[in-house]
Amino acid sequence: MTEHNTILFRPVGQIELDLIEKSGFTAYPPRLEMQPFFYPVLNREYAIQIARDWNTKDAASGYVGFVTRFFIRTDYLKQYEVQTVGAAAVHQEYWIPAEKLDEFNKNIVGKIEVIDRFDRIS
Repeated sequence: MTEHNTILFRPVGQIELDLIEKSGFTAYPPRLEMQPFFYPVLNREYAIQIARDWNTKDAASGYVGFVTRFFIRTDYLKQYEVQTVGAAAVHQEYWIPAEKLDEFNKNIVGKIEVIDRFDRIS
């Protein structure tokens, strides 16, 4: 039987991308103490909005935003509900508890890819 995978996206800044690269593009870094959840998003459009409109204005992101894409085992992901945030149906994400991120990372299939980059516009 072929295992099915779900494609997800994650907008990140430079520091987070550096940590992903350090993992060999196989894992997202642990959350900081003030970050109780990891938020992968369901579509590229939403990830672009965050990377372009938020990360590029954030010093902690290095004023740069990246969109990463990855596959995760669908059977694993079924334990989480899709959350729609904001007014637009495009704003859909998963809320993965920070303490479950290691397990989440173990269910990533293949490598995490960088598919978009946005730089601060002065």
